[in-house]
Amino acid sequence: MNRYISIGEAAQLLGVSVSTLRRWDREGKVSSVRTSGNQRRYDLDVLLPHRVRQKTDCRKTLAYARVSSHDQKEDLERQKQVLELYCAHQGWTFEVISDLGSGMNYHKKGLKRLLNEILDGCVARLVVTHKDRLLRFGAELVFAICEAKNVSVVILNSGEDTTFEEDLAKDVLEIITVFSARLYGLRSRKNQKLLEGVKKAVEEAQQC
Repeated sequence: MNRYISIGEAAQLLGVSVSTLRRWDREGKVSSVRTSGNQRRYDLDVLLPHRVRQKTDCRKTLAYARVSSHDQKEDLERQKQVLELYCAHQGWTFEVISDLGSGMNYHKKGLKRLLNEILDGCVARLVVTHKDRLLRFGAELVFAICEAKNVSVVILNSGEDTTFEEDLAKDVLEIITVFSARLYGLRSRKNQKLLEGVKKAVEEAQQC
């Protein structure tokens, strides 16, 4: 059986003023019925989802760290420490998820888990040191999913990632390696020479 409450009780339940609730009613954000005396009454079962959406303390904060290769493990630990210190300082209940893999790889174990938890509605906010730590290309899609699921995104450093060039070079080398394996199967010396030349150029640029 539905339980209807007064506008004062509803405003207190939602943590807003009576005037705000009246405005929400006019804008169609909440619905009410009228008594015979023309007083607003609100269905408690309808209002509860609004209260749930506003309370995020039952959802956790996920922090995400990533590097491209094993020789960047020190940077991975540094990212994790920065994320842990920041989240702890904010007083959030948090968990750090980390990945070791290319920013062009959409199938990393940690990234999959991160997206699944966001889609399941378990996450209140996502924290990263840089946008590129999520994905080299496609981070905006993850942010769009976060917006749709009411997940706040916190980027600690919105400037240029200091390891961008190094990571990008490693990602390009990984792509070359994949295509090399496929083209070598064709036993084309022309293809082999072409790929080896590109790989050498990337490695030389990486050392500059």
